[in-house]
Amino acid sequence: MTLQQWAVDLAQIVNPENIKTKESLKKYTMTKLGGEADIFVMPETEQQAQAVVEYAYTNNIPLLMLGNGSNMVVRDGGVRGIVINFAKLDTIQIDGTRVYAQSGALIKEVSKRVAAESLTGFEFACGIPGSIGGAMAMNAGAYGGEIKDVIVETVVLTSKGERLVLSKDDLELGYRKSVIAKNGYYVLSATFQLEEGDQAAIDAKIADLTYQRESKQPLEYPSAGSVFKRPPGNFAGKLIQESDLQGKGVGGAEVSEKHAGFIINKNNATASDYIQTIEMVQRVVKEKFDVQLELEVKIVGED
Repeated sequence: MTLQQWAVDLAQIVNPENIKTKESLKKYTMTKLGGEADIFVMPETEQQAQAVVEYAYTNNIPLLMLGNGSNMVVRDGGVRGIVINFAKLDTIQIDGTRVYAQSGALIKEVSKRVAAESLTGFEFACGIPGSIGGAMAMNAGAYGGEIKDVIVETVVLTSKGERLVLSKDDLELGYRKSVIAKNGYYVLSATFQLEEGDQAAIDAKIADLTYQRESKQPLEYPSAGSVFKRPPGNFAGKLIQESDLQGKGVGGAEVSEKHAGFIINKNNATASDYIQTIEMVQRVVKEKFDVQLELEVKIVGED
């Protein structure tokens, strides 16, 4: 089956305006890196999303979920098959202390909306750049809070396109892991349980966390955020800093001088530059401290 045939078939499912062939993924990733997707699809409803997943499975076409692109590095050769993006599934609904959000809603937008309703428990997410779908998959967290503290249930699609409702216990949430990532599920929506709070206290906490983030993280450059998981009993940034790697890198990629846990696209880096910089950091830290840094970011696509 040809690329053109995929596009024709998908146009029976999704508005043709939301289907693009040979689409550069640089504009969809926070690193501003990556080659082209054979087909890039943005469904507008959960039914369309389900139909696209079923189509890919039935026709044995590789399918990659790309959320807000904040935790993903796409190689320069791009991605074969279909890349699906749920950015148009971005509904947020608040009912008392219960919050429903679709996969494509930005987690920091949810944090902003619930804070405006004097709900507490989601302040930790005020600066996380990802989508709800990505946050669910990796149990996103920051500043002492994480998704597993507030999640009630989530609705997902299996790789076959089957719809499942998973409770908190079903999700197997741990440090940067979940059953969603393990089984390759696609998140459609999530429901959270928050608490009524004091507006002044909520605003003060968000202001403090925002200051901490902006003062310590290199937000002025494209990056994938925190590249490495926290090693047991230590901090990746600390080990990288003590390895004297800040300011060093390959090509246009560089270990941030502001925060050693970040690798930035400082000067028109390629994905190859970025990945080689990651590998250099892993190699040096392993040699110096005998610690193998594990990736928090996901590397996808072809060279």
